[in-house]
Amino acid sequence: MSSPDHAVQPVDLAGWLAYLERQHPVSIDLGLERVTAVAERMGLFDAPIAGRLITVAGTNGKGSTVAMLEALARAHGLTTATYTSPHLLRYNERLRLDSVEADDASLVAGFAAVETARLAGEPISLTYFEAGTLAALYIIAQRSPQLAILEVGLGGRLDAVNILDADVAIVTTVAQDHAAFLGTDIEQIGREKAGIMRAGHPAVLGSTTLPASVRAHADGLGVPLYALSKQVLRSELDASGRWRWQGLSSAQGGPLILDHLPDPGLPLDNAASALQALTLAGLTLDAECCRQGLAQVQLAGRMQWLGNWCLDVAHNPHAAHYVAKRLAQRPCAGKRYALLGMLADKDAAGVVGELAGQVDAWVTASLDGERARSAAALAATLEASGQPVAHRAESVAAAVAWLSERLDADDQVLVCGSFFTVAEALAEWQAGRLVQPRLAEDASIRHEEGSA
Repeated sequence: MSSPDHAVQPVDLAGWLAYLERQHPVSIDLGLERVTAVAERMGLFDAPIAGRLITVAGTNGKGSTVAMLEALARAHGLTTATYTSPHLLRYNERLRLDSVEADDASLVAGFAAVETARLAGEPISLTYFEAGTLAALYIIAQRSPQLAILEVGLGGRLDAVNILDADVAIVTTVAQDHAAFLGTDIEQIGREKAGIMRAGHPAVLGSTTLPASVRAHADGLGVPLYALSKQVLRSELDASGRWRWQGLSSAQGGPLILDHLPDPGLPLDNAASALQALTLAGLTLDAECCRQGLAQVQLAGRMQWLGNWCLDVAHNPHAAHYVAKRLAQRPCAGKRYALLGMLADKDAAGVVGELAGQVDAWVTASLDGERARSAAALAATLEASGQPVAHRAESVAAAVAWLSERLDADDQVLVCGSFFTVAEALAEWQAGRLVQPRLAEDASIRHEEGSA
């Protein structure tokens, strides 16, 4: 399969992104053959791209885990690079170098390097994500940080980031999502996620409910496992908002204990997994550095409060369950609306079922694109479940405008259902069109536990 040969290369980031979207006949084409061939041409296998590499897979919790890995490593003084997807507002969000988003010039140079290698011989067609991943790996390799952290885009075994061997693998959760590509067999999905593991290299299992296939795959490879609630323990938050972590040293295998850790504003399972993974990657944990890192971590779109508006990218029942639990801990004195926008291939009924107990009224919004679900279709799902639909909007922006005109001082709005939904709401906030019914005491963005 080939794409147009030797086209004039774009000159800026916007041009490159538009160019890459046109190069492959389908947007998602799982497999490592094409991306591996281009990586070989780029010399990405000639030497490690970083001192240590951690790869994170899972249905939910990947973004939270990556954010805490980065914050903890930076608090210990390590140089870092993180690669995540998708982005909310800017493509630059996907690649962070020492906690700073990559600039346009770096990304343009990375895409140019990929394109040169892609056309060096028989042209090789790449998807948008594959080209972006190779560009990110190229940029990371130029910097050679002490720690690189890669988030799997979809699945694990056949995801483009899996062309590199991780020193430590993390599997956060396994649930049904992306059924068109991963199917609905939870054991098979588990095997796909576990595909990031490598023989003899440790892996952290960040959930107590993983399918048996994950451990079976690890055992078949001889992977040393560090599982939540077994080798890795963590307490709940105490009355002062502190918690306790216990893991294992990679060198001696003895217990490591950290007390009085702050609430990171993200799931504690992910925090516990991040601490164990860093230990396995050779970092000697310092208690004060860990407290500093967890206190400073931030992640947009995960239980992100903008005054009375809460934004979370939850788009499957597992993630929605977590959001509902967090909302239950924050009572609403007025009326709580949910602005819901979802893609057609997501389990809308399951998401609604998890959130229903925390929502008084729903506003549905249509999304754009071939996978989009209309506001009317979402409203039908809600009404079939006996949920009150206050309004149907043709876009997230229109839903934000409708809500902004009607909110009382004690009302809240949960914006959820998709990265696209949250991204559009964030854009409205940046443009000053997401209106607060009252001034918050703290005008800064606050983050609480998130789902992704």
